[in-house]
Amino acid sequence: MLRFAQSVVRWTSSNVGAVGVPSSLPFRLSLSTRSPPFPARTMASASTSALKHGEFVGALDCGTTSVRFIVFNKFADIIAQSQFEFPQYYPQPGWHEHDADEIQEHSNKCIEEAVKRVEEAGWSKDSIKVIGVTNQRETSVAWSRSTGKPLCKAIVWTDSRTKNTVAHYEQKLKNVGIQVAPGVWKKGQEGVDAIREITGLQLSTYFSAIKVRWMIDHYPEVAKAHEEDDLQFGTVESWVAYNLLGGVKTNIHITEVSNASRTLLLNVSTLKWESSLLEFFELRPSCLPRIVSTSENYGNIVGGALDGVPVGGLVGDQQGALIGNKCFTQGEAKCTYGTGAFLLFNTGESIVESKHGLLSTVAYQAGPDAKPVYALEGSIAVAGSAIKWLRDSMNIIENAADVNTLAAQEKDSGGLYFVTAFSGLLAPYWDPGAAGLLIGISQYTNPSHIARATLEANAFQTRAIIESMKLDSGSDLKVLKVDGGMTNGDLAMDILANIGGFSVVRPEMRESTALGAAICAASAIKLFGWDMAKPETLKGVNDHASSSFDPNGLDEEERKKRWEGWQRAVERSRNWEEGVDA
Repeated sequence: MLRFAQSVVRWTSSNVGAVGVPSSLPFRLSLSTRSPPFPARTMASASTSALKHGEFVGALDCGTTSVRFIVFNKFADIIAQSQFEFPQYYPQPGWHEHDADEIQEHSNKCIEEAVKRVEEAGWSKDSIKVIGVTNQRETSVAWSRSTGKPLCKAIVWTDSRTKNTVAHYEQKLKNVGIQVAPGVWKKGQEGVDAIREITGLQLSTYFSAIKVRWMIDHYPEVAKAHEEDDLQFGTVESWVAYNLLGGVKTNIHITEVSNASRTLLLNVSTLKWESSLLEFFELRPSCLPRIVSTSENYGNIVGGALDGVPVGGLVGDQQGALIGNKCFTQGEAKCTYGTGAFLLFNTGESIVESKHGLLSTVAYQAGPDAKPVYALEGSIAVAGSAIKWLRDSMNIIENAADVNTLAAQEKDSGGLYFVTAFSGLLAPYWDPGAAGLLIGISQYTNPSHIARATLEANAFQTRAIIESMKLDSGSDLKVLKVDGGMTNGDLAMDILANIGGFSVVRPEMRESTALGAAICAASAIKLFGWDMAKPETLKGVNDHASSSFDPNGLDEEERKKRWEGWQRAVERSRNWEEGVDA
């Protein structure tokens, strides 16, 4: 009884993920023998002089639909947090926009609120020694160097308006080619291969260079700024860092290497902007930010509740989750299920060129002088957003968490398959013309079957990526670490394990993306002794209990049958809408 009495009851919020699917329970309860991160008595009315001084790291997580600021201690216990949603704009079919100013305003508000809660918990705000920033990747922001103001709405990573732009550059690659060296041109398939070799990517609506090119072509104010060398382009971490570090007064225009590797402009071998691609996309080098590592001191925050606190980590959200799950060893993999789903497989210091529809990307660079670590990545455009669709558009469920309850009413999907190609298909299919498809509908079909087919769609697409990773890496994945809001549902995880045929491990504290940014930031100043280059220094970080889901619910014959059915459904969804050259 003594050990039990000394334990601390820790309540962990289940509302995880920018477009997360909360657990069917309002909270989870666990026991810890650590000292409590909060004082035993209520501190809301404590005077400033009574506040305690500690050592914490903050993480600003700028997701697709919300921003969060989370404060961690050295064990990755959450000291305080705040979250605010920001508006989404869908002005035309296939378009998805954000207001960059609104992202920054909500970020500032989030930091202020979380700092207030740190003090309410009895700690001085000076306890926050450094912060990191993690962000939705590929979302593109264009702003004026002279005014520091956005020139148009940001184009979100899910946006598919640029299909014609992609088609144009595919034709250019076919007919003109890309100049990879003075006088050396690569055309057709050789050109496609050259771009993949340089960037690890392929021409797609997904990547940032295509989006900024569209802005220049369609917004006169952006074209004018580009022509006059007044245009500054960046992904969300670039925009947020620019503002936190002083905005137009200091003009710190930087981008972190994992985000830069998602632009179609970075040479992933040299970690420098590739001049042949700037020429191919007709972009001026002056609009691009300076490339920095994932973990270093970029400068101090100017103004606000954390004035003077250094920003020490910048990282794309999916790479942040890889770090937060401590997948530092070659062969380890994680998948984050939020708005979309993103599976990263650590390939160490080697760039593995995928032959099966995956992307080669920079995972992280642990400091300015560190060697980069690479990953294979498979991206699913629609995961949690399919559940939002069931809730907001179809009115099948009232709350996102209800999808698990509804799906549990049937033992299977009744032969129904849901290809969630709302904006085409990403890895490993890469078909921007694919259309969403519900097939296998009969008079037997009911809302529970549709709910279950939605969860199964996520599992089938994950399996498709893992099958490609097996072929590229030559190794079979036995365990997949998961995080993100959609993982809160036990049924969803059971379905994932059974359709995938692998074990799924879900940590108790699933804010892995924010934790990854915190690890990057703390490592930059060696707070807590953390060092990304020495994973052993992170022992004890988020080592709470985890849940494991094993593939025991389906035999191999049934798993194979369902997998073949999914592949047939995907084939019927493909090439519904073909890109047309503008």
